[in-house]
Amino acid sequence: MKKFSNRLYQSYTQAFQRRLSSVDALPQLALLGLLSGLVTGAVIILFRSAIEWPLRWLLPEGNPEGFEQLNIWVRSVLPLAGACALGLLLYRLPRNDHKTGIAYVIERLNSHQGYISWRSAVLQFITGVITIGTGQSTGREGPAVHLGSAFSSLLGRGMGLPHNSIRTLVACGTAAAISASFNTPIAGVIFAMEVVMMEYTITGFTPVILASVTGAIVTQATYGTAPAFEVPALVMKSLWEVPYMVFGAMIIGVMSACFVRLLIWFHRFSEHPIWLRLAAAGLVMVPFAALLPAVLGIGYDTVNATFMGEIGLVALIIIAVAKLIVTATTTGLGMPNGLVAPIFFIGATLGGAMGVLGEMVFPEYASSTGFYAMLGMGAMMGAVCQAPLAALMALLELTHNPNIVLPGMLMITTATIMSHELFGQRSVFLSILRSQGLDLRSSPITMALQRVGVGAILERNFRRIPQNLPLARARRVLKDEPRWLVIDGSDGPVAVMPTVDLARYVEEHAEALEKADEHEEEPLINLLAIPAQRRDVATVPFQATLQEALDRFNETDAEALLVQRTAAPMIQQVVGVILKPDIENYYQYRR
Repeated sequence: MKKFSNRLYQSYTQAFQRRLSSVDALPQLALLGLLSGLVTGAVIILFRSAIEWPLRWLLPEGNPEGFEQLNIWVRSVLPLAGACALGLLLYRLPRNDHKTGIAYVIERLNSHQGYISWRSAVLQFITGVITIGTGQSTGREGPAVHLGSAFSSLLGRGMGLPHNSIRTLVACGTAAAISASFNTPIAGVIFAMEVVMMEYTITGFTPVILASVTGAIVTQATYGTAPAFEVPALVMKSLWEVPYMVFGAMIIGVMSACFVRLLIWFHRFSEHPIWLRLAAAGLVMVPFAALLPAVLGIGYDTVNATFMGEIGLVALIIIAVAKLIVTATTTGLGMPNGLVAPIFFIGATLGGAMGVLGEMVFPEYASSTGFYAMLGMGAMMGAVCQAPLAALMALLELTHNPNIVLPGMLMITTATIMSHELFGQRSVFLSILRSQGLDLRSSPITMALQRVGVGAILERNFRRIPQNLPLARARRVLKDEPRWLVIDGSDGPVAVMPTVDLARYVEEHAEALEKADEHEEEPLINLLAIPAQRRDVATVPFQATLQEALDRFNETDAEALLVQRTAAPMIQQVVGVILKPDIENYYQYRR
């Protein structure tokens, strides 16, 4: 009974994996999206608790963002001590272990089929807690996306899923992490597709949506349904503000370009030892922490104060510029900062300064400071991330106010176009990867082939036979009518050939084979010697995508690929055959 149950489970698992190889495995992907959302939500709760629990004990009044209330000497030394601790932690680790955050997730998705290791996840958890807990200019969202994507990837790998579905799981983890962090399920979906996946697919939306919703529900059950920011009632006062908004969006576009360029400029020191760079980043934080403590930590308290109009014009400008400089500098030097929260902080304070100035110059027409702060936050996110739709969705969900859509669209698109066209700016995450020597420019064909696993097109109608095939067995094989024959040599498969070639040979040499049968025990047919269209072979794992299979063809000059699945430890089972024209024909048909 146990053997039967194991066989049934294995059969179901293989069918599930095989179905996921297809581009339209919607029910299976939907189930994976739900699992990803649950796992990510739980991980985000654990990560957030690891940060907030000690801070509630250490910071005044139990406020996990109360760095400003610390003694001037304590708040000056704390970021430096945290930077030195991170430097000592990372110093003896390989350079690849220094990579964290959203840029790292994009790299793994595009260059490694979304495979993220346990080691990377654990290091991100530890470095994220230290970075945020010691008051660095950072945010939870970057580490949250890394952790959500990592655990979703590990979930897929543990289930032995094809690489194309693991890519979808990484997007699910990203969406769930953003959704759980801000209570913005729609923005989480769009951010995952626009910033991380960099593509929109109908099939991909469903699991990502389910993951985003599930992640939000899990965190809401713990932290409640309140949004990340306290947003007052917002309304656009007059259409006469439109030119002023366009001007403000242009300023934000320029500031976003300054932010990205400053970050990349400091990244040129990446060849120096990590401990030295992080120590320098900690020293940069010291004067800012002493004189402008608002730049410490995540800064949501300052953003909320900006929305409520509690900060003056000069203070807003100084804080915005200081936050921009310190975040870009420390991140460029290697501090594992999350960038989304600082981007929101800078945009909100710049927008708030616009609002205060507008109320001073034309009070009868200008909207509230909070209104402009929200618009500035969306515009800065759209420009820095080059993700206008994700920024607009975040803006709408954070305000719960449809009246902000029109001015939000205007400012976000203006700032995004300004930074892209005038300064040639790409997404900050792609800019970071480019500074590391990775220029991710996937063609539509590559992206289409990455969405499909080899299991969707492999030919399963084959027989695996020895090089020297007895005549009687050859006739039994021909009776079964397989399409391909996989020829085994002394060290495993060496070639494949069409079955029709064997049939032709047996038919043409039937008389000679019969005579040989009369004189010998049994005639043998040397399949590597008879006339046939044999093809040299290489292997590819069942989890591979069509793009990986195509790369394998190019690397090995093979004419056929044998798809292998792990049947037991150290045992690989051939489950199908793929030819290069099969991949080309599949893409042309699906297109």
